[in-house]
Amino acid sequence: MSSGESALVVLVPEAEAVAKPFRDRYDPSAAAGMPAHITLLYPFKAPDDTDETTLDKLRDCFARIKSFRFWLGTIKRFPEVLYLAPEPDEPFRQLTLSIWGLFPETPPFGGKWAAIIPHLTVAQVANERHLAAIEDDFAKASRGKLPIRAIASNIALMDYRSGHWEVRTMFSLGT
Repeated sequence: MSSGESALVVLVPEAEAVAKPFRDRYDPSAAAGMPAHITLLYPFKAPDDTDETTLDKLRDCFARIKSFRFWLGTIKRFPEVLYLAPEPDEPFRQLTLSIWGLFPETPPFGGKWAAIIPHLTVAQVANERHLAAIEDDFAKASRGKLPIRAIASNIALMDYRSGHWEVRTMFSLGT
């Protein structure tokens, strides 16, 4: 029996200064050790089911994709989620589709949503009024600090076991 879960993400350390205070309070994944990131594919395989062949397939996939610059400047919302939208977002979508193409049994977000919308979660709150207040606070806190400029050059395979996220492997883009 497999335990835990995993995710493939682009870590965005450049966003920590602005997003971390909000993520620490309002994003359960941050409390569990997940740094600021843009998810490419979650859930991926259970950690015990991710073998060397899987890692090699991922390595080969990412080696064919060039690193790219992006920025986070627009604050947006889904129901229950406040996020920063990456621009351009198409390279993230293409990465997701490339991984999913190799592992069709792992649809993004378990197939829960039809659209792939790359995002960096700032807060997850069920109460709409509370989320609106957090959005106002975040807009004030991030004034003059957006856009955040970054480069996607690595993909992290994150494993979640015993209530904590940890980097299992880092893959380089375009090597």
